[in-house]
Amino acid sequence: MTQYVLTAEGPSGRGLVAGLATAAAAQSCNILDSAQFVDTESNRFFLRMLLRDEAAVGPHNLSAAFDAAAAPLCLQAQVHDAARKSRIAVMVSRFGHCLNDLLYRSRIGALPVEIACVISNHDLYGDTVREQGLAFHHIPVKDDKAAAERRQMQVLRDCGIELVVLARYMQVLSAEMCHEMSGRIINIHHSFLPSFKGAVPYQQAHEKGVKLIGATAHYVTEDLDEGPIIEQDVVRVTHAQSMGDFVSLGRDVEAMVLARAVHAHATHRVFLNGQRTIVFPPSPGSFVSERMG
Repeated sequence: MTQYVLTAEGPSGRGLVAGLATAAAAQSCNILDSAQFVDTESNRFFLRMLLRDEAAVGPHNLSAAFDAAAAPLCLQAQVHDAARKSRIAVMVSRFGHCLNDLLYRSRIGALPVEIACVISNHDLYGDTVREQGLAFHHIPVKDDKAAAERRQMQVLRDCGIELVVLARYMQVLSAEMCHEMSGRIINIHHSFLPSFKGAVPYQQAHEKGVKLIGATAHYVTEDLDEGPIIEQDVVRVTHAQSMGDFVSLGRDVEAMVLARAVHAHATHRVFLNGQRTIVFPPSPGSFVSERMG
């Protein structure tokens, strides 16, 4: 039986969960998992339900039914095929640890995504990507950044990209690109910002004797590295570890945090709430806990 994810959000009020649950029952859908949250500061309601379509009603009929149920509740509802993989593009520069991790997780089925293409301003990973049967686009940005970004956007449109993942892509995106792809670009960076800016943050962290290093995955906005945060994690370090250890551990946590953020987005567990996000936990039985730490 096909499973669908129902997402809904809108002003908080009474009877919202009951109204949507009643609509699910009317369409012969079994609710396998449900999570909801009310942000009391913004008075906003957020819901995610995992449904099993036990009468083969189909996505179009389900969408119509939930739209009809959500309208009097002042909610915006969407129905997503739980088995459908999101089409993503990975953008990378010189550091390939996050790219390689995403390629591996996608290949073994640990990420519900289809990597449609990889875009890079360097030609370091072309062979690696093509060996896996994926399209690789080398688009230098050194001479004409605006022209390069136009080429990038054309690739994204031609490939039908739903999500762009910046896997250590070390270029600042324009305001135009951030606006057009709002809520559909995820970036990863070390969590030392803003304390340790620049090209060698791990060296600075080592020199300062930090005890925790980490990473942050967030949606990209015009404000550099200040978009809504999706996922974060840290790892402990000690005085006995070298700068090389810091770099190695930092890359590990960057790759894991980015993968978790992509998984959350692709499984419709992330809701934008102003400058913040609502991120629901994985559904019970998800492979995330087993394969993604």
